[in-house]
Amino acid sequence: MTELQTDEEKVEAIKQWWKANGISVIAGITIGLGAVIGWRAWVNYQDSVAQQASIAFEQLLSSTANTANGMSESAEKQAEILVGNYANTPYAMFADLAAAKVRIENGDTIGASAALESAIERAPDPGLAKIAALRLARVLIASGELTKAKNIIDTYGNSDAFAADFTALRGDIASAQGQFGAARAAYQKAIDSGAANARLIELKLRELPAEDAS
Repeated sequence: MTELQTDEEKVEAIKQWWKANGISVIAGITIGLGAVIGWRAWVNYQDSVAQQASIAFEQLLSSTANTANGMSESAEKQAEILVGNYANTPYAMFADLAAAKVRIENGDTIGASAALESAIERAPDPGLAKIAALRLARVLIASGELTKAKNIIDTYGNSDAFAADFTALRGDIASAQGQFGAARAAYQKAIDSGAANARLIELKLRELPAEDAS
């Protein structure tokens, strides 16, 4: 009888505990399941967005490859759509780079600079930001905006990544300012450091005047 009473007491205790805590237990389970399901849905959504952005970027690349055939307006529009719809993906940064390329080909250095500044801001990692900064500095130098170019180089060109290429751009600035000795030193340092376009830099080095401009 004692054993029966003990079992009954256990059942009653369970009933009382469930009455007091059952709702919170169910809520906890529901929230837990919801979190798992929600996370999976979020991952699936992100995968879908990434896939759509990838397709949009492929279309953009196709258009930028045909800008010589009158596709520049289409490429610009596709870049704008990609940035607008997928701003939180890495493809937005690449769309800015593509837009800059099209604008440079069309002689729009101001628009190209704006696109490259946007690419720097959107870059998902420092290495990609440096690539955009290199391109921006080149555009600024070509446009005669040497002070802005120097500021970009000073900001992004002091680390190991692409250091030689930034050094070559310092040479371009010095050459444009008539400081041929400084340009020569920068070009030689860039070559010795393994700059990507060493042959072009060597050509610039050979063409430098012997003395600084007065």
